[in-house]
Amino acid sequence: MKLHHHPLSGHSHRAVLFLSLLGVKAELVEVDLAKGAHKTPEFLKLNPFGQVPVLEDGDGVVTDSNAILVYVATKLGRKDWLPDEARAAAQVQKWLSVAAGEIAYGPAAARLITVFGADFRPEEVVGRAHRILKLIDTELATHRFIVGDRPTIADVALYSYIVNAPEGNVDLQPYPDVRHWLARIEALPGFVAFTKTPAGLSA
Repeated sequence: MKLHHHPLSGHSHRAVLFLSLLGVKAELVEVDLAKGAHKTPEFLKLNPFGQVPVLEDGDGVVTDSNAILVYVATKLGRKDWLPDEARAAAQVQKWLSVAAGEIAYGPAAARLITVFGADFRPEEVVGRAHRILKLIDTELATHRFIVGDRPTIADVALYSYIVNAPEGNVDLQPYPDVRHWLARIEALPGFVAFTKTPAGLSA
């Protein structure tokens, strides 16, 4: 497998983290976003959306970070990470949608302002971040991981932009169960950290 990624992209980190947690040896190819490498004709052949990450597996290509998580778990038969029991599968899908929705438009967007200079309204995206973090904190008060007492790809999808939320001026101190959950993920064998930047509350 070959993974095209960028070290400051939380979407990329999801894929890098999951491959590492599974012990999958993949070739990591860094895409220089600052120089527009994701918009070159060669890269757009891999992903017409011009986004990272992109996973090449043989002659197949998988784009979108959550799709990569699903693909890898399914291909390797890792039902511990992607259960096929109906209720658990639905719960995982719900939190993948949260990662692509509320997380992307909350803590991820807040971080885009401070790290990449994105043109969002800080009070709006930070407020959105706190709303979803409060819900996640409540959810984690009753079990160790987001869908139960063992990790799934839903935890991987949520982790990266939550752990670096302080870079977007989103304080995690009001959410003790979220902070304990982050520590549990970081204690998993094969864990790799998301690159930190001196921005926001982390400056």
